[in-house]
Amino acid sequence: MTTQQYLEQLNKRYKTGISREHTYRKDLEDLLISLVKDIDVTNEPANVTDCGNPDYVITKKDIPIGYIEAKDIGKDLDSKNYKEQFSRYRKALDNLIITDYLRFQFFKEGELVTQIEIATIENGEIKPIAKNFQQFENLIKDFCTYIGQTIRSPKKLAEMMAGKARLLQNTLERALEQDIADDDNTELNEQYETFKDILIHDLTPKGFSDIYAQTLAYGMFAARYHDEVLDTFSRQEAAEKIPKSNPFLRRLFDYVAGTNIDDRIKHTVDNLADVFRAVDLRKILSKFGRSTKTQDPIVHFYEDFLSEYDSKLRKAKGVWYTPQPVVSFIVRAVDEVLKSEFGLSQGLADTTKTKIQIDSQTTDKRSKSGYKQIEKEVHKVQVLDPATGTGTFLAEAIKFIYNNNFKAMQGAWSGYVEEHLIPRLNGFELLMASYAMAHLKLDMLLTDTGYKPKSSQSQRFHIYLTNSLEEHHPDTGTLFANWLSNEANEANQIKKDTPVMVVMGNPPYSGISSNTGEWITSLIEDYKYVDGVHFNERKHWLNDDYVKFMRYGQYYIEKNGSGVLAFINPHGFLDNPTFRGMRYSLLKTYDKIYTIDLHGNSKKKETCPDGSKDENVFDIMQGVSINILVKTGAKKNNELAEVYHYDLYGKRNDKYEFLSQNSLSSIGFKKVEYSKPYYFFIPKDDSQRASYEKGFSVVSLFPENVTGIVTMGDSFAIAETKQQLKDRLEDFLQIEKTEDNLKQKYKLGKNYAKWILENKNNISIDDNKYVKLAYRPFDTQWTYFDNKIIWRWREKIMKHMLNGDNVGLITARSNKSDSCDHFYISNSIVETKCGERTTQSSFFPLYLYPNDDSLDSSRVPNLDMSIVKEIEKSLGLEFVAEPQPADKSAPLSRGEYSLKTNVGVVPCADPIRGQPQGIAPTIKPNGHTREGGYLTDTSDNIGDSRLHGNDGDINSPSDMKGWQSQTDGVVLKNFSPIDLLDYIYAVLHSPNYRERYKEFLKIDFPRVPYPTIDTFWQLVELGSQLRQIHLLESQVVTNYITSYPIDGDNIVDKPNYKDGKVYINKGQYFDNVPEVAWNFYIGGYQPAQKWLKDRKGRELGFEDILHYQKIIVALTETDRLMREIDKIKT
Repeated sequence: MTTQQYLEQLNKRYKTGISREHTYRKDLEDLLISLVKDIDVTNEPANVTDCGNPDYVITKKDIPIGYIEAKDIGKDLDSKNYKEQFSRYRKALDNLIITDYLRFQFFKEGELVTQIEIATIENGEIKPIAKNFQQFENLIKDFCTYIGQTIRSPKKLAEMMAGKARLLQNTLERALEQDIADDDNTELNEQYETFKDILIHDLTPKGFSDIYAQTLAYGMFAARYHDEVLDTFSRQEAAEKIPKSNPFLRRLFDYVAGTNIDDRIKHTVDNLADVFRAVDLRKILSKFGRSTKTQDPIVHFYEDFLSEYDSKLRKAKGVWYTPQPVVSFIVRAVDEVLKSEFGLSQGLADTTKTKIQIDSQTTDKRSKSGYKQIEKEVHKVQVLDPATGTGTFLAEAIKFIYNNNFKAMQGAWSGYVEEHLIPRLNGFELLMASYAMAHLKLDMLLTDTGYKPKSSQSQRFHIYLTNSLEEHHPDTGTLFANWLSNEANEANQIKKDTPVMVVMGNPPYSGISSNTGEWITSLIEDYKYVDGVHFNERKHWLNDDYVKFMRYGQYYIEKNGSGVLAFINPHGFLDNPTFRGMRYSLLKTYDKIYTIDLHGNSKKKETCPDGSKDENVFDIMQGVSINILVKTGAKKNNELAEVYHYDLYGKRNDKYEFLSQNSLSSIGFKKVEYSKPYYFFIPKDDSQRASYEKGFSVVSLFPENVTGIVTMGDSFAIAETKQQLKDRLEDFLQIEKTEDNLKQKYKLGKNYAKWILENKNNISIDDNKYVKLAYRPFDTQWTYFDNKIIWRWREKIMKHMLNGDNVGLITARSNKSDSCDHFYISNSIVETKCGERTTQSSFFPLYLYPNDDSLDSSRVPNLDMSIVKEIEKSLGLEFVAEPQPADKSAPLSRGEYSLKTNVGVVPCADPIRGQPQGIAPTIKPNGHTREGGYLTDTSDNIGDSRLHGNDGDINSPSDMKGWQSQTDGVVLKNFSPIDLLDYIYAVLHSPNYRERYKEFLKIDFPRVPYPTIDTFWQLVELGSQLRQIHLLESQVVTNYITSYPIDGDNIVDKPNYKDGKVYINKGQYFDNVPEVAWNFYIGGYQPAQKWLKDRKGRELGFEDILHYQKIIVALTETDRLMREIDKIKT
């Protein structure tokens, strides 16, 4: 398009009389692209500057080079209406055009350089000024050759850096894998092997390419920050500008990006240099600091970068920015402890030195290490942040020392920094980008405080690229890359010889840790013992990285003999039973332990004590705590530490304010009276322990039990209907799929997609393997029971639910909620989150079936007979595994009886009890047959009003008093497994029981009181009703109490409750829903809400509508029955 053609196009649109500013946008875009090659023009860009969004951004190689703001044809560009907007753009944008499509004003660095008109408006038409065309075109070309700092948004810079770095990482990873496959001894392969040998021994090609890409990105970042000549920048210049305070980064950058740079990445690296040439980094960071209201723009920028570069890497490494008030509190607490507990009047600023023994270079066979020991003088208060990230804690320590000791001593500051500060501050970091940023942050901070190095050869910061959780390695000095060995050797020296007195920081939180080295794994074994006894658990929670860092810090404090560990980390270790060995070990090591529980656990749905919102100080779901652990060395070896605890609830900003305004000594800690075997670090009500422990544990009673199945890919391996699952598997097996296909179609994680593809050829469809699955309360779904589909199929236990009639209890080892509602029932296999939302639930089948090849086909109770014997004694009854007919008694199976409920009198059936053909005993006014065992009827008429109401139906427990083993001519001789299960189920649904024993129910499998004959059968009856209602087998649930009165599309949109109505969308609702049913909890879920939410966007069918109404009846009845249970004195 020529300028003439551009104007002709404008004229056509203008003459219509209905065109507006936006009408001409595409025409100007086309003209610019025609006049200047190799540029991109973006119309209406988003978030390109921090001053607003001009109408166009001109980019070259993705780098902004100019901006254009356009107004409608004929508008006065000098109008006061535009003054504020244009002034803002001129101040912020160095290369700017303001135009009405005919008149063009050119601004450079805020000043009007020139303006030109290429047309005027006469008689309602656009009249070209042809003589100005050439000059106009030259001005446009000149505008597009501008070289300046046109990247103004820190987020934009982070995105562009991350994009280039990601491209570098992908290119390098593919190149390296190809080199390894070809056994090609390339420079890149050699660099990889060197890194692996010297620095990070478990380094993978992906990990190495990450280091490589981040080195290039952040090497240039550091170099550009120190570049005073902004008009030029290249990778060669970057190598010279990286500060000498970080010799490792300086050398590594030159090593990977110097004259021997790999040709496969050279172009991308040079493009990255072009990005930095367009940035005034000092200016952009200072603005970013002000806009984010923080003194640490480095952290925010790095988080933006990492989120764009690889958000999964951030999660895998547990990288989370620590809020400044938290960092400040921890640093101040450490200073306070050093003064109060160790008598160091200068606290963190202490300059005291001590002498230590270290290995010399001279061999000595008599020495343990094989080297002669020599004496070395070092500072006493050595500080280590073992997961230093971008150096936030070390930087805060510097600021604290400067502000409290040197503001009036500026003349002594530089000398103090070199002689007494840098030698004491140590940090380890595994991610190259954050390692580089930590160096840059400390460099910037010390410069801001007025520190002036004595010479260009001043000592480096003691922040090292190393894996903290690897033990020091003695072999690094013999390898060829000396400067790489120096980095490793200096890190090893800290690990091996430095008497670390303070360990502080925010260690990573990663439940599935990749740090599985032999050294740290052996240290973690100490956390599996209590009072010298191994508690034989293989919980992966003890493998969380934060636990390993706690043990790592403990190792250094123990090695030094005294010191302080100050971390913020997940608060689960304070009271989770799995961490009892960890707590016991900490109690043995330290003298005093201070914990500030910051709560904010959205997984537990934590709220403030008054019910108001409780927020996390991080943007994560796990609750956290600040932990200050002090070892003075004065405590006797057989003594345990004193523990002090404080709860801090509330909104995030309120917590920040509290931490900012308080010190360790000003907080009203409560001393914790811990006890065996759990040694909790939070106050617990232990008054009911003796009573509680008299009962039997369900995990002991049902010896065969297991946690529920884990598919690792629910959206693929579980479906609402059998047909849906069949169609899904057939599609998977018959049509070629890739990992990406599966992940995208079923929203799967990479691990399951990869795993299921590896299993594909070993999957053969068997219709018998399609089985029902108790997925969530009242939500039975389907799965394919095969270990090629289900990651953890728990076949040893779950098979007993497939071989015949069976039922089982669902409960959990722990529960993070005060409501203690983690009890449910199932007659099918069970998913791990079915009965406990916050952790996982376990399943306890009532019966065990023999293997298919067994000659004996009879089932046996899954009960510990020693406990059953004690129950027999308590009841004075005989236990029978399978009731048999005797005298006038009827065997119990499918026994029918009448039940009076809130919804009327209905007949009920119990399918779990086996029933000989033709027998269906019924409760009648003039006779009684007990379901569980069998009855001997010694009279023709049982008229005890305590058992029967006027109509002969069973009423409330008050009508059932006196139902004993021998009463009114009825002799109950025995009890069976289902009676015992029903009794347990009733007890677990007692609100009084849950409240009385909640402290214990939250930390271990429930213990149940041994039954007494006075109340046993009453509780059995109520437990039986609950069981059948929860399994939706009782006909009670079909006596609907709700209606569904409005016709519509039945699509679930946004379920909500109002005035007794549960709306599934704006027009349709279930009416007469009791509020108690809507809000009722089972297993941490609110079934009336969750069932609908899980079907959002789906049409409810006829059976779905009926099923939901059954749920409402079941929840309403559960509430009633629980209140009835509490009327029985247990």
